[in-house]
Amino acid sequence: MSDNSSGSTVQKNESFLAKSVVGLMFVAVSIAALVLGVVAVVAINNNNGGSSSSSSSAAGSTTTVHVRMTEFAITMSPATIPPGDVDFDITNAGTLEHNFAIKALDKRTPFLKAGETAHLLVSGIEAGAVAIVCETAGHEASGMKATLTVAEGSSSSASDTTMPMAAVTWQQMDKAMEDVAMKFPAKTEGVGNQELEYTMSADGYKEFVLTAKIVKWEVEPGKFVDAWTYNGMVPGPVIHVNSGDKVRIIHKNELPESTSLHLHGVRVPNAMDGVDPYTQKPIEPGATFNYEFVADGPAVGMYHSHHNAQVQIPNGMAGALIIDDWKTLAMKAAGGRTGDTDGKAEQEVVMVLNDAGNIGLSLNGKSFPATTPYTLKVGETMVVHYYNEGFMTHPMHMHQPTGLVVARDGNVLESPYFADTISVAPGERWTVVYTAKDAGVWAWHCHILTHAETPQGMRYMVTAVIVS
Repeated sequence: MSDNSSGSTVQKNESFLAKSVVGLMFVAVSIAALVLGVVAVVAINNNNGGSSSSSSSAAGSTTTVHVRMTEFAITMSPATIPPGDVDFDITNAGTLEHNFAIKALDKRTPFLKAGETAHLLVSGIEAGAVAIVCETAGHEASGMKATLTVAEGSSSSASDTTMPMAAVTWQQMDKAMEDVAMKFPAKTEGVGNQELEYTMSADGYKEFVLTAKIVKWEVEPGKFVDAWTYNGMVPGPVIHVNSGDKVRIIHKNELPESTSLHLHGVRVPNAMDGVDPYTQKPIEPGATFNYEFVADGPAVGMYHSHHNAQVQIPNGMAGALIIDDWKTLAMKAAGGRTGDTDGKAEQEVVMVLNDAGNIGLSLNGKSFPATTPYTLKVGETMVVHYYNEGFMTHPMHMHQPTGLVVARDGNVLESPYFADTISVAPGERWTVVYTAKDAGVWAWHCHILTHAETPQGMRYMVTAVIVS
């Protein structure tokens, strides 16, 4: 009996010891989890970046603000909140990369690709106005900025009034789309790409005057922006010269900051390359600088600012500089493959693409329905120079006819090829020959669909070719 009792006592002690060890392990795990949880909350609270996973409120006073980012807007719900901790629930509903930044608090998310989400927890926001922006170059100027109002006594509940418009019926959508389409081509103030006249100097130079200045520019009906321009137009005036011409561009600066002029894709002496401070000093406000070179073509070049360029260029400071007769060069390169009736091009079109800055998504400084339509007769030909002065590639598509790509960056291709969609990267120039085949109104647009259509109809980078 005593042996059995002793054995039973040992078993009970062992069982008690085992349970105690297990219990201590659970306690240790619980403490570790609690510590990790606290560390995670602190890390999220102090981290400038965002996370794609949802985050819970650290305290009951945390206000959740739902943020939707698109080209080019930031929408928040609610837009007015009480002071305290804020959890920003952010969705990139656009097509470009965006981030969410509160510069004054040094808080921001990483750059989010289209469709990505993030949470940004900011502690102790005080009463006042909190400025929020997207830090992608040019996006703030394009409209990606918002103000969060922090006020005592405000509700922490989301309000549907600040969120995107409610769903509409298909009949309402059809009517909205038709109404916009019927406005095309809408009249607006200002026309870009006008041919720049020159004067001959006593020393034999063709002199062109370019004045950089800020003007009010109507991008679409009723939408006026502060455009940074050459000679008051967007795009700047077209400069045409011939190989061997002595060219002098007299650049006057009437901007509130310095600038310079880069001749992109054009052979010039290094001192004329327009890259301060290496090749020259910046052209200060009120100053003038002369750019001189001998035209060496053929070339499909551009001119644009090279000083604070991420602001000055998308805001309008860009234009075309063409050396030699490209209507003839392009048709020679086409070699009759487009079926033109007389072997001659009736039109030469410069089309400058933009997607940022004050001008935003546009063709030649205008957004649909204010873009310019083009007209041709069956059998006639148009030579088009695509210029991309924006921040992203744009696949340009004309519904009819298929274009013959004959040159890239002013260099005639050894083997021109047909394409109905031509991707034009930033800084590139593509020369395409289009010969009209069939009568009708043919759409012509960027094939990033959000750059061409909205639920309210066609908008932004859209125009048309009218063939008779």
